[in-house]
Amino acid sequence: MRLGVCYYPEHWPESMWEDDARRMKAMGIAQVRIGEFAWSRIEPEAGQLQWDWLDRAIDVLGAAGLEVVMSTPTATPPKWLIDLHPDILPVGADGRARAFGSRRHYDFSSNAYFEASHRIVTLLAERYGNHPAVTAWQTDNEYGCHQTVVSYSPDAVARFRDWLRARYTTIAALNTAWGTVFWSMEYTSFEQIDAPIGTVTEAHPAHRMDYRRFASGEVARYNRMQVEILRRHAPGRVMVHNFMQNFFEFDHYPVAADLDAATWDSYPLGALEEFWFSPELKSRWLRTGHPDFASFNHDLYRGMSKQPFWVMEQQPGPVNWAKWNPAPLPGMVRLWSWEAFSHGAGCVSYFRWRQCPFGQEQLHAGLNTPDNLLDIGGAEAMQVSQELQLIADQNAKVSTKVALVFDYEAKWLFEVHPQAQDFQYGPLVFEYYSALRSLGFDVDVIPTSSNFDGYSLIVVPPLPVLPDDLPQRLQDSGAQVVFAPRSGSKTVDLCIPANLGPGPLAQQLPMRVWRVDAMRPTTQVAVQWGSQQGEARIWRDLIEVAGGTEVVATFDDGHPAIVRHQRLHYLAAIFDEPLLRDYLATVAHEAGLPVARLDDGTRISRRGELTYVFNYGDAPIDAPHPAGATFVIGAAQVPPQGVSVFQV
Repeated sequence: MRLGVCYYPEHWPESMWEDDARRMKAMGIAQVRIGEFAWSRIEPEAGQLQWDWLDRAIDVLGAAGLEVVMSTPTATPPKWLIDLHPDILPVGADGRARAFGSRRHYDFSSNAYFEASHRIVTLLAERYGNHPAVTAWQTDNEYGCHQTVVSYSPDAVARFRDWLRARYTTIAALNTAWGTVFWSMEYTSFEQIDAPIGTVTEAHPAHRMDYRRFASGEVARYNRMQVEILRRHAPGRVMVHNFMQNFFEFDHYPVAADLDAATWDSYPLGALEEFWFSPELKSRWLRTGHPDFASFNHDLYRGMSKQPFWVMEQQPGPVNWAKWNPAPLPGMVRLWSWEAFSHGAGCVSYFRWRQCPFGQEQLHAGLNTPDNLLDIGGAEAMQVSQELQLIADQNAKVSTKVALVFDYEAKWLFEVHPQAQDFQYGPLVFEYYSALRSLGFDVDVIPTSSNFDGYSLIVVPPLPVLPDDLPQRLQDSGAQVVFAPRSGSKTVDLCIPANLGPGPLAQQLPMRVWRVDAMRPTTQVAVQWGSQQGEARIWRDLIEVAGGTEVVATFDDGHPAIVRHQRLHYLAAIFDEPLLRDYLATVAHEAGLPVARLDDGTRISRRGELTYVFNYGDAPIDAPHPAGATFVIGAAQVPPQGVSVFQV
C-alpha cells in the first residue's frame, strides 16, 4: 500500500521542482507519474528531440527518493505530426475528421500513427528504460476517452475488412452468419463492406456489432505494440495503463492481459453527475459520490490485474468536466483512499500535485492550490500516509465467496439491439452489484472465462451471448447461480437461438423464452414471491418451464417471474431494489453465506484480517463489529465521511 501523485514538470518553472519533490516525499508520497502529455516538449518539431528538461526532472524526483512512473506521450500527438499526417485524426459517424486542439485526437487504426507511436515509444524506452528512478511505465492515457474508440476512417475500414476475412474466411460464411439475405444486403466480396454508418435507417445489427468488436481489438493491438517495446527496453519494470471509470467502449480484458497492473482513474463526484443516476440519488450523494460506484470499479479492475490494481488518478477536490462540479465533503478524499486500499489497491495516486492555472483543466483541484498552498485534499492525503503505518500486513489479499460476471460485449449488444430504451447494461450491472454490497458482501467482478471454483454465490447480469460451455461450468462450480433476464437470448452472430432463449442455458435450466415484453418507464408489473410483493420494470421474459424447473414467483398475470432448477435461478424481469435484494439474500442463505443488511450509507470491505467500515451518510453509525474487536484506525462509532478499521 503506497501513495502516488500525478505531476507535470513541464507546467512549472524548473526552480520549483526540487521543493515540490521534497514536499511530496515529506507528505508520504512514494511514486510520481509524469510525461503522458509531454510529446510537444520532448519533440517540438519533427526529429528535434529535447531530452534535457525531462532528464533533469526525473533526476530531481529520483534524488528525493521518489519512484517515477514514466508515461508514453501518445495520447496527444503534436500539431506538426497532424500536419504531416492528417489521416491520424479519427473520423466520426458523421464522416468528419475530429480536429486538433484538445487530446486523444488519433485513430487506433491509423497506419501513420501506429508507426509514429512505435518510434516515439522506442526512443523514450531506449533513453529511460534502465533509469534507476523509473520503476513503472504507463502506456498512453485513458484509452478511448471522449468516445474515441470507434473511428470510421479509410484506414479503419480497410483494417475492418481484413478483420472480417480473418473471422469468416469466405464471404459466403459472412453472409450466412450476418443473415444478409434480409433486405437484400448480400455481399460478393469483403471489399464491398463499408463502415456501418450513413444508412437510411439503422445498419445491419451484426455489421454494427462486428465493427464494435473490431474497434475494441484495435485498442488491444495498439497497446500491445507499446508494451512489447517497453518490455524489451525496460526489463523488470511494471507495465500499467490507466483505464477509466465505468467505461465499457472496448474490452479491457485483452488490454489488461498484456499489463502487470490495471489502474483506473477515480472521480466519484464527476461520475455521479455525468452517469445514469436519478436526480434523487444525485442530490443524496452530491458531495460523497454513490457508496458503491468507486467500489464497483475497484472490484472490476482487481479482477483483471496480475498485481494489486492501482488508482492512478484519485479525485482530490472539485473537478472541471461535469455539468456541475461540487466540492467533496471534508473527509471524502481520505475515505476514497482507504476504500481503494480495502478493495485490494496497491497504490492510490492523486490527480494532481498542484492545480494548474491555465488550459482546459484549470478549475480541476489538486493536492495544492495554484498559489502552492496545501489544499484540503492534500491534508487528507497526508493523514492517509500517516495511517498507512498502522496497517501491519500491507500485502493482504481480498478473498470472497461472491462473484458477479461482467461482459463488455453485452453492453455493445444492448446498444445495437436495445428493444427498450432504458435497458442499459451499465446501470443494470450496477444494480446487481449494489444489491450485493448492501448485503455486506465483498464481490469479485470477473469475466465469463473465469474459473468459478470456490465461489458460493455467482450473479450473472443480463448476458445475451452465453458461451456454450458457460452454463455447465457454472453448474459444476457448486455455487448458487442467479441469471438475469435476456441471458442466452442471442447467438454470437446476433441471431435468436434455434431453441429460443436462454439458448445453451436451457440444458441446465429447462425453460423457453417464447416472448419478450419491453415496458415503458411508467409501466410496472406486480410480482408475487411467497408472501412478498414486488414490481417488475423495464423488461420481462415470458417463459415456459419444463424438466422439473420450479416456478418460484409469478407476475400478476400468472406468468413465471422467477424460476429455478437445483442451484440455477432465472429472474425473468428487472425487479425493484427491495425484491432483488431480498431474493439475493435468500439465495445467499441457501449458499451458506452470512448476510449483513446495511443502510444506504454504510459499506463494509475486508482485506486480509482487517475489516473496513465506511460511512457515506450524514450521521454517525456504529461499526458492525464482534465483541473483542481491536480498532486499528478509528473507533466503534464512525463519524460522517469517516473510516474505521478493526481486527478480530
